[in-house]
Amino acid sequence: MLRGGDPTISVVDPRDDDEVAMHVAGFVGDRLVVTSSYYPSTSPVHPDRSSYQLRYMATDFDVQGRGYGARVAAFAETTLRERGVEELWANGRDSALGFYRATGWRSVPGSEHLSPETRLPHTVIYKDLRDPSTES
Repeated sequence: MLRGGDPTISVVDPRDDDEVAMHVAGFVGDRLVVTSSYYPSTSPVHPDRSSYQLRYMATDFDVQGRGYGARVAAFAETTLRERGVEELWANGRDSALGFYRATGWRSVPGSEHLSPETRLPHTVIYKDLRDPSTES
């Protein structure tokens, strides 16, 4: 699923073993069906906010649309919010933008681009994790 299905393209990030990195997975029985990784990173949208970048989110094709990805994402968002993270951002693959929009992410107009790693179309997306009741 990741990297356009090309197994020669790496999904290893140099930040994978950082103490503050977070990796979340979802299983159906003992079968891994969803993955995602989160790394502290300055948001290109709101650089003044405490933010993490979502990378490598993927859901097996045969279980897409069943809510597994949304549950994994919700767990990660709650955990990061509890750590004081205010915003998530990502270079979302355009073919997955419907999923991201349905789960509260917003696109940055004019940020469409081809990933330099995969040459697949992406758009910068972000999600505000701040508690709406505390915003000014």
